Amino acid sequence: MRTVTGPTDHVVVVGAGLSGLACALHLLGAGRRVTLVEQDAGPGGRAGRVRLGDYLLDTGPTVLTMPHLADEAFAAVGESLGRHVELMPLHPAYRAGFADGTSLDVHTDGDAMEAEVRRFAGPAEAAGYRRLREWLERLYRAQMRRFIDTNFDSPLQLAHPDLVRLAALGGFGRLDGRIGRFLSDARLRRVFSFQALYAGVAPARALAAYAVIAYMDTVAGVWFPKGGMHALPRAMADVAAGAGAVLRWSAEVSALERSADRVRAVRLASGERIPCDAVVLTCELPAAHRLLGRAPRRPVRLRHSPSAVVLHAGTDRTWPQLAHHTLSFGAAWERTFDELTRSGALMSDPSLLITRPTTHDASLAPPGRHLHYVLAPCPNTAVGPSAAAWRDLGPRYRDRLVAELERRGLDGFAGSVEAELLVTPLDWTARGHAAGSPFSVSHTFAQTGPFRPRNLVRGLDNVVLAGCGTTPGVGVPTVLISGKLAAARVTGGRTRAPRAGRLPDCRPSPPTAAGAHDPT
Repeated sequence: MRTVTGPTDHVVVVGAGLSGLACALHLLGAGRRVTLVEQDAGPGGRAGRVRLGDYLLDTGPTVLTMPHLADEAFAAVGESLGRHVELMPLHPAYRAGFADGTSLDVHTDGDAMEAEVRRFAGPAEAAGYRRLREWLERLYRAQMRRFIDTNFDSPLQLAHPDLVRLAALGGFGRLDGRIGRFLSDARLRRVFSFQALYAGVAPARALAAYAVIAYMDTVAGVWFPKGGMHALPRAMADVAAGAGAVLRWSAEVSALERSADRVRAVRLASGERIPCDAVVLTCELPAAHRLLGRAPRRPVRLRHSPSAVVLHAGTDRTWPQLAHHTLSFGAAWERTFDELTRSGALMSDPSLLITRPTTHDASLAPPGRHLHYVLAPCPNTAVGPSAAAWRDLGPRYRDRLVAELERRGLDGFAGSVEAELLVTPLDWTARGHAAGSPFSVSHTFAQTGPFRPRNLVRGLDNVVLAGCGTTPGVGVPTVLISGKLAAARVTGGRTRAPRAGRLPDCRPSPPTAAGAHDPT
């Protein structure tokens, strides 16, 4: 593995999102001095926090899987995730609602899910689910060590027996077709293939290998941190400070001071100069390239994932059919992905993620009130409407979204809203996200593994990248790994493949009955 050359005693990490915080903790554990510089007033990055009156909103991801990856970062400095964040396992992980009026609770416990699939679609589909679950577990084992939790220096690293295993598992076929070998019910196939949207690719075109994302949230488990998702980066920042990191908030980096092939100091917009031996940039790729003075040459321009409109709504009521996470599928499927990734039209029959964090933490809202986070995927600004177009389009689309929620059974939603925040590609663009997408560079084959933007910077001996735009990719588990991989580039330490074992302080207990679900 190639590493930073020369001294690495003092490392400046730019950006206190999950990747930057994970990197800082791994660096501290390896004996480095760390200064963490963040342009915002506190930690989190995408996983930020906004106060809307008496409501506390998570601005980014709402689904936490693979928490042992976060625990690895805490363990690097002798701490544990469970000591600082109370995690609650979600049963079900999701509730899926379909256009025909049926619904399915998605359990990560195998027996509970098999029983639920049998109730929903019959014994043949239940048997297919068991075979699918076994395949997902084998797929995860074949990929994690060699293709996800690893630093690539060359595509030649793919030439390994694990590649043969992955091919034998059908990992280079199409996701939709591979899931269809196990499940014939179209509704069930959606539950195990919609995750391709996280990778920015339609299930019909995505590699079957991306089913590893379905493993993470339908097999490995889904958790909710008390205090909301922002509790995770807040705890990571507190532990990093306790381990000796210097945390600089509201500190925007304006330039990198170079000498020969090394960065010697980081300059802030305030004019302050921070000398350093190495730098880890976890900011958005366009911002990193501006600081570096150039972007790496690629034969084809980077493609970005679809974007999203998010409606945060503080309401005076809720609806019993909602679980903590609810997937509301429209009747359309292939057309939806064509609109998102090709034609650039807004979804004519949207599939939505509705999260109600007050299901498990009432303190996020005033007494007797509720928070609903409604995420509607939309085209990014390179494919669909421009960022500027969303100034007028946003309010109209918000009204369409609310009308659709009411049509799908959330009667009275419009009148229940007491406080709201609408986030559109205009806002993501203002945050520096390329193509107005918070999901960064998509995971096409040409943008995955050794073909994704590298985390080592050519021409500079002591600069490393981390975050969702570089290896291994988008999502909470992968950006945590990204921070660890970046730290390994600095320290020369070997990364340890994470096991899917459960943390002692957040061990999930399976539901007592197949129909068990979140309290409403």
